[in-house]
Amino acid sequence: MFIRTERLFLRPAWPEDWQELYAAIADERIVRNFARMPWPYTPEAARATVARPQDRRHPCFLVTLPNARGSRVIGGTGLAAEDGETQFGFWIAPDSWGCGFASEAASAVLRLARTLGHRQIAARPFANDAASARVLEKAGFRQTDRVVERHSLARGGAFPAREYAIEFESASDCDGDAGVACQPDMRAA
Repeated sequence: MFIRTERLFLRPAWPEDWQELYAAIADERIVRNFARMPWPYTPEAARATVARPQDRRHPCFLVTLPNARGSRVIGGTGLAAEDGETQFGFWIAPDSWGCGFASEAASAVLRLARTLGHRQIAARPFANDAASARVLEKAGFRQTDRVVERHSLARGGAFPAREYAIEFESASDCDGDAGVACQPDMRAA
């Protein structure tokens, strides 16, 4: 699966992407906000990431920024089946922070999630990750009343995470008229 947005190209990771992925993500400011990523992040971890099989119902993407010389990996995003629900996650490399790329990628993945028939998506950023919370809110997620403990491999323990959710009114077919954007009818969960 591939997604083209106004500025980005979201695509699956390929085995040859491991070095570029490693260069983009091996930063403690990123890795510490994931539950299952080790710190220090290693080349072996990058190879394992690009070797994971894709799940058609819960796809994951590298976020790339095309230019005249090709494209470069600036982040990652996707859906995952976890604890009986669909969860959303994302990261953007520090040299691309503050450009709106996370929000653009999140909106694209949420449109796809709705097309795939998902009715509710959850996200659980660590409580001290205000930047991720802003991206989620901008994408239409709403904070629930739940704060849960999430283990972080990189942080070496359990830490509070705020629960966010988005619920779609109905599934959508985004293959409508050319030039007409697919806008999900979403409400806070």
